[in-house]
Amino acid sequence: MRERIPVAVHAPDPITNEGVVGGLRGRPELMLVDETDAVVVVVVAEAVDEHVKKELRRFSRSVGARPVLIVSDLKEAHLLDVVECGVVAVLWRREARPDGIVRAVVAAARGNGSLPPDLQGRLLKQVGRIQRGVTAQGLATAGLADREREVLCLIAEGLDTSEIAGKLAYSERTVKNVLHGLMTRLQLRNRAHAVAYALREGYI
Repeated sequence: MRERIPVAVHAPDPITNEGVVGGLRGRPELMLVDETDAVVVVVVAEAVDEHVKKELRRFSRSVGARPVLIVSDLKEAHLLDVVECGVVAVLWRREARPDGIVRAVVAAARGNGSLPPDLQGRLLKQVGRIQRGVTAQGLATAGLADREREVLCLIAEGLDTSEIAGKLAYSERTVKNVLHGLMTRLQLRNRAHAVAYALREGYI
C-alpha cells in the first residue's frame, strides 16, 4: 500500500479551514496532521501580504513543509515572492476543488510544482523582462555552468524532468544530478526556488 502523505491545512478562519479539511478528509492518498508534522501544508489566503509571506516562509523553512497556496488574488509583483517563500503550487480559490487540491498536494510531496495557466504566462513575462534587463546591463552569467543554465531555463518554461531530458538529449538521471548539484551547492529548497534564485541573480 502506498504511504499516505502527511498534510495540514492553514486557513484564515475556522469555516474556511473546516471546508478544506472536509474536502481532504478520508482521501486515501492523504493523512491529515498538525502543521508541525506535515510534509505539505495547504495555505488558504485572500491575497498575498506580508503576514501570508511570513507564514509561508515559516512552513518551508522552520517546519520543513512544502506549501501549496490557494489564493483569491495574486498580483504579478508577488509571483517571485511566493516562489522564494517556498511555495511549490498555486491554485485559484475560485477553482479549487478537492480533487485538484489532492493532485497539487501529491505533486508537491514528490517535489513537483504547478501553476494555473494564466499565472504561468505572467511568470514567463516576468522572466522575459528580467532577462532583457540583464542583457541590457551586460551582466555576466559565469556563476552557473552552461548545462545548469539550460536546465533552469527549461524548468522556468514549465518542462518536467523527462521533457528536459528529451529537449537537451540528456538522460533523466543527468538532469536530476545537474539540478541536485546546483540546489545543494546554493542551498536551494526546490525547483521553483532555484529558478527564482537564477532570475534574481541574472543567470537566466
